[in-house]
Amino acid sequence: MASLPVESLTALANRHPKPTDITFQYGTAGFRTLGSVLDSVLFRVGVLAGLRSKKLDGRTIGVMITASHNPEEDNGVKLVDPRGEMLEASWEGHATSLSNAATTADFISALETLVQATKIDLSKPARVVYARDTRPSGPTLVSALEDGFTAIGAETRNAGVTTTPILHYLVRSINTLGTEDSYGPDSEEGYFAKLSTAYKKLVSSRAPSPPLLIDCANGVGALAAVKLVDVLGETLKITLVNDSTTTAGALNKNCGADFVKTSQKLPPSLFEHLRAGDRACSLDGDADRLIYYYLDERSQFHLLDGDKIAALTAAFIVELVKLAGLESDIKVGIVQTAYANGASTKYLQDRLPVKCVPTGVKHLHHAAEQYDVGVYFEANGHGTVLFSNNTLKTLKAHQPQSPAQSSALEHLISLTELINQTVGDALSDMLLVEVVLAHKAYTGVEWDSLYADLPNRLVKVVVGDRNAFRTTDAERRLVSPAGLQEKIEELVNRYQGGRSFVRPSGTEDVVRVYAEAAIRSQADELAFRVAGLVYDEAGGDPAKRPKEFL
Repeated sequence: MASLPVESLTALANRHPKPTDITFQYGTAGFRTLGSVLDSVLFRVGVLAGLRSKKLDGRTIGVMITASHNPEEDNGVKLVDPRGEMLEASWEGHATSLSNAATTADFISALETLVQATKIDLSKPARVVYARDTRPSGPTLVSALEDGFTAIGAETRNAGVTTTPILHYLVRSINTLGTEDSYGPDSEEGYFAKLSTAYKKLVSSRAPSPPLLIDCANGVGALAAVKLVDVLGETLKITLVNDSTTTAGALNKNCGADFVKTSQKLPPSLFEHLRAGDRACSLDGDADRLIYYYLDERSQFHLLDGDKIAALTAAFIVELVKLAGLESDIKVGIVQTAYANGASTKYLQDRLPVKCVPTGVKHLHHAAEQYDVGVYFEANGHGTVLFSNNTLKTLKAHQPQSPAQSSALEHLISLTELINQTVGDALSDMLLVEVVLAHKAYTGVEWDSLYADLPNRLVKVVVGDRNAFRTTDAERRLVSPAGLQEKIEELVNRYQGGRSFVRPSGTEDVVRVYAEAAIRSQADELAFRVAGLVYDEAGGDPAKRPKEFL
């Protein structure tokens, strides 16, 4: 029976000691904190990825080094399971406990416990593919990760500097290569070819779309977008802005999907590029989130967030299913979180089944898998569409009864190729939106008029311990601190169309407050009143209390 390579593990682990004063946690997006303190975590994740692969009979596991929309000084790492999905939930706890082992001896002991508890056959091979985004701390962290691979004896493939969704795509492609479930060629070129071929088919009979402006957040999405522009050629004219990946401090700074969504305004760098009537979109730092917006004829900014993307795309897919004559065979459903605007929920509930789940990709993805076609988009712009295996077989076997059915069926099949079903993918989702806009001949104005958003505000409250805040009912109600939920409800009842909830962040030591109401001033006031309640409840220093908290 093979045993752990304790000698190489010990020698290499000693090069990457754990900082004494930090507790790490594998959360919604993996590990995420200051890049300068993650060295030991990356080494241990390298070892863990090897063990996860061995547990799954040598199937390839993915490792992505990124902190997405966080500031440039942060970094993070997450593991990707063989079908390109998030790491199995039970292994998040293993990642957390391994990362917090105080010494090398404790780390080896925790590994031995893990191997026994999960019955890993150490004689199996370990295979890993890994990548990073453009953050300055990336190369150093890759080096620590590679030491972890070496220590456990993993076969590796370095996918270099690329987007998170491309890494997810590669994991699934590598693991399905040569099977009937083949997801596509296992290369970046294969990814771009798959997307561009499907897009060109879908818009071939449509009038050319007006040029599109893309804000790349000065992140890795800029490198991928350049390649996408090249393969699309004249099919879609694209202008890239905020595409500087080497300027210190530029990543996500006053640009990108998170900036646009939270500040609800145009990135300052786009003022000179965008004219009245133009549409544009922003990626986030690792290109897994997408936010659209446009300027109306008075040059007023209008946000088209993940809720608007969900409404646009879900309605289009439902329409195609009907046109293909598959209404009784394929059921389309949509999954949202508590952050979904109340107006979007009402619009969608009138058209198809809607389910609310806790925040976090794993919850959305899992719930979307329960439908024949599951659409999920968080309001922040992260989302995708999942087609079940049965649905793919139905599409393949269906015999259309008319040219109209035949055309709708071809479009549905092309959508299964265009959409990156492993994870939210800003570039794939952007092409999906462009397809729908081309088919419907919509500008931003028509899209925006599907429903009117209730005014809303998202406020961050810095707290000493986010874990003191616990929620229930898909994160829409607090169960602790005791009594706080009742105070929030008392406030909410004072506002017409009022709704507010509080939840701890999955990625940083803050609590997020969301509020909406019938008019903008009341949504803002409600959000800042609830934020004040939270700050005081968390024992915030009165002298440092943000002046906007009421």
